[in-house]
Amino acid sequence: MSVPNEFMSSEIQPSFFKRLNIVDWIFAVLLVTGSIYAFQKYSVLMDSYEVGILFGTAFSFIAIGWLWKPARGLMFYVAILSLFAIYLYGTELAAGESNFFLRFLLSAQSATMWMSALFVMATVAYFIELFSGNVFTGKVATAMTWSATAMGFIGLLVRWRETYLHGIDIGHIPVSNLYEVFILFAIITALIYLYYEKRYETRSLGAFVLLVITAAVAFLLWYHFEKGASEIKPLVPALQSYWMKIHVPANFVGYGAFALAAMVGVAYLIKDAAVKKNPEGLLATRLPPLDMMDDVMHKSIALGFAFFTIATVLGAMWAAEAWGGYWSWDPKETWALIVWLNYAAWLHMRLMKGLRGTPLAWWAVIGLFVTLFAFLGVNMFLSGMHSYGEL
Repeated sequence: MSVPNEFMSSEIQPSFFKRLNIVDWIFAVLLVTGSIYAFQKYSVLMDSYEVGILFGTAFSFIAIGWLWKPARGLMFYVAILSLFAIYLYGTELAAGESNFFLRFLLSAQSATMWMSALFVMATVAYFIELFSGNVFTGKVATAMTWSATAMGFIGLLVRWRETYLHGIDIGHIPVSNLYEVFILFAIITALIYLYYEKRYETRSLGAFVLLVITAAVAFLLWYHFEKGASEIKPLVPALQSYWMKIHVPANFVGYGAFALAAMVGVAYLIKDAAVKKNPEGLLATRLPPLDMMDDVMHKSIALGFAFFTIATVLGAMWAAEAWGGYWSWDPKETWALIVWLNYAAWLHMRLMKGLRGTPLAWWAVIGLFVTLFAFLGVNMFLSGMHSYGEL
């Protein structure tokens, strides 16, 4: 009796750890070594929870680097340039005005401006690639997106150091206000997109996903120049907690994934309409297949839902520590629950009821506006215990 090929291939497939090579292990050793060095140097400033966050982050980065090799290059360049900037600063914040590299490239504000410019240029390049089909332009767009993502991470890491240069009592992880989290949103959304771009080997969705990132950049620039939002200020007491280091990043993985799903939903609706109008038209042929976009929407929402669930649980635990109760029906909490229920229903309808296609694409797009209100609208129009990011 013959054995099916797929069974034979699964039998001889080596285990995950056996597939790792020497470069993978060197990468892991470098991250663990760096974490140990950071612990030895700064452990006096950490409590037991922050030590757990430090090593938990290191092992998470190892897993990401093993499973998605391109992320290792990003980590390398971000680490090298961030450490170089920190070295240039030394102990003097004023070095940011006198040193050429800091002033024009690697200070937090300079890196953020580079990030913003590169994201905008990448958006234009992706649209040119979409309508012209020029492969080289697509590669340039991808390179600029990677570069923008790197500059965003560098900006946040250097800003982290800058907060401590303002004063040891002022220093904090830079995810505490709208200015900082809009940077975080832009780079996380871009990073998730770059993963799917590589996995599905298509750049056709870049123009749509980069649009929402460019919108975030536009808000960020307005907020910076009109409100002076880049100014570093001391944290309010409720934010002086290790919970912020895990709750906020988890939240924004959710927000980024939901935003990506919505923009893929827009592309899905455009492709669907274009195919019905003219199956041989430009958009009908250039955009990815509908089933592929449906799959990306599903995976993005599933990823976002998982992280948003974790963030909500962490937020409840933080609330119990800060305010004495896990849930208080504060406007931010209420709208977080609405967002969670919205995407729980989306996943239920797809997985349990078999719903596919246009209805879910419209739902993903509408879900972005629900999420946007929970993210930004609550800060603009409602007040409560979470009112730390007013416009």
